[in-house]
Amino acid sequence: MQEHEPQTHPSPRAPLRYRTVDIVVPAVLGVAVGVVFWLWNMLWTVTTPVFAFFPPAQALIYGMWLLPGVLGGLIVRKPGIAVLTSTAAAAVSMVLGGPWGVEIVLAGFVQGLLSELVFAAARYRRWGTPTAVLAAAAGGLAPAIWDNVRYYVTWPLSHQIAFGVIVVISAALIGGVGARLLTSALARAGALAPFPSARR
Repeated sequence: MQEHEPQTHPSPRAPLRYRTVDIVVPAVLGVAVGVVFWLWNMLWTVTTPVFAFFPPAQALIYGMWLLPGVLGGLIVRKPGIAVLTSTAAAAVSMVLGGPWGVEIVLAGFVQGLLSELVFAAARYRRWGTPTAVLAAAAGGLAPAIWDNVRYYVTWPLSHQIAFGVIVVISAALIGGVGARLLTSALARAGALAPFPSARR
């Protein structure tokens, strides 16, 4: 097995001591992804007419918003990092003029927390693609429910169900598989040297 590939066997449990780099890197990741969020917000707006034939299908591109929490967790592999990264990205998106205001920060926190629960259930020892996909899909449950209640309450039930299912699938693919692939790419590039994710 190559050093940068996802491990098959559980890694040792993450130590609960936090170094400066364990906090700084997720914060930087959050800022970087927050800028991507800002662009993604515009993409969401301009593509809305494209999905006029079936509005729930726009959720196909939703998964980007679930990526940072999973990515931070996969890289640092310590408790709380998924929440930190997801919340930081959402805060940056808000500061840059995200159309959903402070609500997006709360959403980032909840999404990161749900992903964090999956990492915790795996005892912070399994970091392969299945764990990443489950963590992202768990985070996707929040918008699958909340967005239907908050923004799409007038949709027929069939549309709401379709939206929720597509959000979770998009989260699993973009947020889960995408974060796993990005982590492996960063490891291959030597950018994760301070973290165990660089070695397994």
